Amino acid sequence: MTAPYQINSAPTPDAWDRFVAAHPDGHLLQSADWGRLKADFGWSPFRVAVTDERAQIVAGAQILMRRLHRLIPFGLAYIPAGPLLSGDPAANSQLWRAIHGSAARRGAVLLKVEPCDWYQARPELPAILTAQGFRPSAQTIQPPRTVVIDLAGDESAILKRMNQSTRYKAQLATKKAIDVRIGTAADVASFNALMTVTGARDSFGVHAPGYYERAFELFALGERCALVITSYAGQDLAGVMVFRHGSQAYYLYGASSNEERNRMPTFIGQWAAIRWAHDRGAMCYDLWGIPDADEATLESEFENRHDGLWGVYGFKRGWGGRVVRSAGAWDRVYNPPLNAIYEVLLRRRR
Repeated sequence: MTAPYQINSAPTPDAWDRFVAAHPDGHLLQSADWGRLKADFGWSPFRVAVTDERAQIVAGAQILMRRLHRLIPFGLAYIPAGPLLSGDPAANSQLWRAIHGSAARRGAVLLKVEPCDWYQARPELPAILTAQGFRPSAQTIQPPRTVVIDLAGDESAILKRMNQSTRYKAQLATKKAIDVRIGTAADVASFNALMTVTGARDSFGVHAPGYYERAFELFALGERCALVITSYAGQDLAGVMVFRHGSQAYYLYGASSNEERNRMPTFIGQWAAIRWAHDRGAMCYDLWGIPDADEATLESEFENRHDGLWGVYGFKRGWGGRVVRSAGAWDRVYNPPLNAIYEVLLRRRR
C-alpha cells in the first residue's frame, strides 16, 4: 500500500536542514543557510517538501528563483545539488508535481536542475529527468566535473595518496617559514584583497566582497566553514575558504597573491584546510571544479592550456583524488517564447 504523502510548501529551516543532513545525497547547496546566502545576492529561495504520515520530510528541493531582467516579471528557477529524492516513486511523483507547480506560479520561464551525484553514482537520473520533461543543458551553473579526495584513514594515509610533488609542497610550512592560521571575520578583508589579485591575474570573475563576508558569517557558526590564511613575515599570501556539511567538505573559494609564490603558500594552505575537514569528521573533500573533459584529455592537455578551469586542474590533480562527473545540468522549459529571450540575454552576457 502506498504511503499517504502530503506536500509541505514551507518547511521550517530546522526541519529542512535535518532532512538534508540525513539524506544520502544531502549537500551544502541544499542547506537553508545556502538559501539565505543567495537571498542576499539576487536570488529568492523557497523550499518544497513531501512528508509522510508522521509529518517527516521524505523528499524535497530548495529552489532558487532569479528574474531574467529587472524589467521582466519572469525568471529562472534553479535547483542546485538536488532535488533530494525518496526511494518511493510515489513520493517523488508528488514532489515533481509540487516543484513544477510552485516554479510556474512564481513565473519561472524554465527550471534548471543540477542533481548531486558526485559522491555516489545515480545511473537512474537521466531516465528520471527525461520522464519529467527535462533535456540536458550545456549551460551549467556548477562545474559538472570535479576531483574528490578520500579522507579515510589518518593524515599519513591521505598524504600517501597524493603525488610526490604535491605531498612535498604541502608539508613545506616550516622549511619555507610560512605561518598558517584559521582566520576570523576580521580576516575576510584580507581574503577579499587576495581574491581581487587572483581574479585579475587569472582572468576570472569573483564575487563582491560582501558575498564572502556573508558566507563566512553564516557558515562559520558550528564550524561549517573555515578561512585558512597562509602568510610570510606578516604578509598574507593565500587563503582557502573551506566548507563542511555532514561527511563532506568543499573547497569553494581560494585566492593568492603574486608575492612569494616559491614558498608554496597555496599548497600549504590547502593541506591545512584538508586537515581541518578531516579533524571534523569529513570523509571526502571536494576540490570543486575542473574542466569538463575525460581524464585522458585532462592529462594530455593541462600543461598547455590555462583558459577557464584548465588553469586550476594542474594544481588539483596532485592531491590524490578521483575525477568524477555529475549528471550535469538539465532544463525543463515552461515558457518557450520567454525562454528564447532568456537565451539571447545569456549570449549577450557571455
